Amino acid sequence: MNSFLRYLLLALGIALLVVVFWYFRNIITYILVSAVLSLIGRPVTEFLYGLSIKNIRLPRIICALLTLVMLWAIFLTFFAVFIPLVAMQAQELSSIDVNAVARSLEGPFAQADEIFRKMNINGAQDISLEDYLSEKLVSVFNFSLVSNIFSGLVSFLGNIFIAFFSISFITFFFMKDKELFKEGLMALVPEKYEEEFRHVFSSIKHLLTRYFVGICLQITGIIVLVTIGQSIVGLGFKQSLVIGLVAGIFNIVPYVGPLIGSALGILLGMANNLSLDFYHELLPLAGYMALVFVCVQLVDNWLFQPLIFGTSVMAHPLEVFLVIMIAGSLAGIPGMILGIPVYTMLRVFAKEFFNQYKLVKKITEKI
Repeated sequence: MNSFLRYLLLALGIALLVVVFWYFRNIITYILVSAVLSLIGRPVTEFLYGLSIKNIRLPRIICALLTLVMLWAIFLTFFAVFIPLVAMQAQELSSIDVNAVARSLEGPFAQADEIFRKMNINGAQDISLEDYLSEKLVSVFNFSLVSNIFSGLVSFLGNIFIAFFSISFITFFFMKDKELFKEGLMALVPEKYEEEFRHVFSSIKHLLTRYFVGICLQITGIIVLVTIGQSIVGLGFKQSLVIGLVAGIFNIVPYVGPLIGSALGILLGMANNLSLDFYHELLPLAGYMALVFVCVQLVDNWLFQPLIFGTSVMAHPLEVFLVIMIAGSLAGIPGMILGIPVYTMLRVFAKEFFNQYKLVKKITEKI
């Protein structure tokens, strides 16, 4: 009876904790974002704190403040560079003569429509390629979706200043007092497990620091390589930079992200060069752009990802693939992005508390 009551109280406590987390989800989000930023900035803070000139060191509070300023300077520079470029690309796309483009594509589109009808995708129903695409686009981009996106954007802009201040404030103290986040979590841990949990938190902090820093370097590398490659095949530098940004951002999503980023990049490149002859110039340009994306993905798969997943989270590529697929099935795109960090934390916990099992020993042997 006592055991049943204890488990019942434990279940009620967990349920109450979930409700509290959900109610204060915005604050929890700020704390988690701050934790990630502090992990990224931690190497810089430690480097500055380790510097000494004539045995004089900077106070840790100054090191944390300088690191925070550097992080926000990088983010603000990023937006200051890319937002005008994106706006310029949008303006160029809006100035395209749609009628002229339609006339130039009449021949290729007619051939595509003939092939589509022969494929008979809709069975007995005879429908043109134009009607089929229109039907699919309407089903995806309905008024409700556009309204939700607009309202979400307005809400985001309304809260961005509060988020900026809150995240900056929390991140500063996480970097100033490097054990603050861990000690906050330790307050929830029973005393008899404190030593084990301290070791777990230290291992997680070490692994995730390397992981998030690696992700930032991977995105930067993708942007640089795609920009250089697209400039070489004939696109303007500014347009190549925007395409590189698109590829770098979508590359955060494992496996499907690079495909989406490549497709969008090729469409952007073609949309800005529709004045070219379709068969002799535009299609070859699209082919060269695709070749650039293939080469960049080879570099990413053979160089960037092994360094990030192999040396930071100490996981086998097949293991990473399976985790991402499972996480994607459970939680979609967010699951694919968060799958590896969560799996890394679970592995560390398993190694500390369940290392007597053979499976746990196998998947945690490199940690």
